[in-house]
Amino acid sequence: MYAGVDVHKDYCHGVLMDENGEVFKEEDFDNSVKGVRRFFGGFESAQVVIEACYSWRPTLERLEEFGLEVKMAHPRKTKAIAEAEIKTDSIDATTLAHLLRARLIPESYVPPDDIRELRDKTRARAGLGKERTRMKNKIKAELEKNRITMDINPFTIKGKEKLRGFGVCTVKYYLEMLETIQEQIDEIETDFEEIAEKYEEAKLLMTIPGVGAFSALLILAEIGDIDRFPDPEKLCSYAGLVPKVHKSGNITRYGNIKKAGSKYLRWILVEDVWIHVGCADSQLTKYYRKKKREKGDGRMAAIATARKMLTAIYYMLKRGEEYRSDG
Repeated sequence: MYAGVDVHKDYCHGVLMDENGEVFKEEDFDNSVKGVRRFFGGFESAQVVIEACYSWRPTLERLEEFGLEVKMAHPRKTKAIAEAEIKTDSIDATTLAHLLRARLIPESYVPPDDIRELRDKTRARAGLGKERTRMKNKIKAELEKNRITMDINPFTIKGKEKLRGFGVCTVKYYLEMLETIQEQIDEIETDFEEIAEKYEEAKLLMTIPGVGAFSALLILAEIGDIDRFPDPEKLCSYAGLVPKVHKSGNITRYGNIKKAGSKYLRWILVEDVWIHVGCADSQLTKYYRKKKREKGDGRMAAIATARKMLTAIYYMLKRGEEYRSDG
């Protein structure tokens, strides 16, 4: 039996068909353990396909707990659904089942449990970092609004004391939020130091100047199994660090980077590049300086260097080698 399941937050639409494409069962069911059991009762040997979507993880786990073999379809590559002029839950689920039956499912990578958990933790830390920046910007905006200038960094210990002394209630409010966020960041980063010791790959990545425990674990969590990438170009494409290419006849034009794939991987690599070029005299640093001279833009040079760093990471993980500054 083959099953296509169109997943929504609270419910799913399932279609069960045999190897000849004959539909045996089709209906909505609750997106819950009870709902899965009710729909698939008697069909425990069915192969199931769902699309990667917002609610994929709990749905996949419920299906696996029931003992079903589950594949996850890549939504952008499932063109039969993505390009359909008429889209309904029934059509989508039926199309998925037919593609599964014909062995034409473009599969998305499903990371193992430990990598899923690591992604949750590292992405939460990334989110906290963004909130910290947001609070700092709000404090600066309030100082500007109240025509207050400071001759020291407002976010050092002395700077925070001075902020409180201004008696501006909004500044006090945002500062308290900032300190709470910082406490959470400090706590989770202490955990990362311990977690990184459990992963040989993370320890390899931490030999790159500028890459700490959080960066290494985020990179590892976003990449998952390095063997799913046949070459560094595919990995860089996954990170959205390759340029768009437009070909017409004999003319090839390269545009900006795609910004597809893992935004977290792309973000942390650029952040690590900034740190690396400020503390290491390496081939990466020389490459960054060269690109900055050519482009006249530090940000563009950092993105180009991030791609080169990710290429080095690819070979480090493939070969189990530490970083070489002359490589």
